[in-house]
Amino acid sequence: MDVLAVVATAMWAILPAYVPNNAAVLADGGRPIDGGRTWGGRRVLGDGKTWRGTAAGTLAGTALALVLNALHDSVGAALGVTADPFPVLAGVGLAFGAMVGDIGASFLKRRIGRERGAAFPGLDQLDFVVGALACATLFAPAWALATFEIPVLVVVLVVTPLLHVTANAIAYVLGLKDEPW
Repeated sequence: MDVLAVVATAMWAILPAYVPNNAAVLADGGRPIDGGRTWGGRRVLGDGKTWRGTAAGTLAGTALALVLNALHDSVGAALGVTADPFPVLAGVGLAFGAMVGDIGASFLKRRIGRERGAAFPGLDQLDFVVGALACATLFAPAWALATFEIPVLVVVLVVTPLLHVTANAIAYVLGLKDEPW
């Protein structure tokens, strides 16, 4: 597998995990998953993790996987993507897993006393990827293990933090985010 094919495959395969958290923000509020409950004097998750956002994010990522499937033979082939099309469960796993990873990070941040929006380098950039990969492997193991071979996985783990930091900085400059991380 050549380097460009590895990069194309990595970005194509992880793309359904990149959109759920953004789609969740666009869902604009709703009932918090933790219902306002606290644990150890701190919110379990906080107001930013809602049922509506989780559902919207999961649907958006799954829908993107289906769109990518429709484009697989033309666009994917032209880009050099070597992964098979997404089984529906892989798309759901990537999207839902991205949400679960972010929710898990929020839980960890609350336990160590970090407030909503506080930076946590490393965790902030990779929480959703770890959740996405775990759920995709759980929901569609054959596809996930065949797709996320070591070179593809390395690209995902290196490129994702770079994209995350860059996108957040741009959103901050444009006034779309309150903090640049």
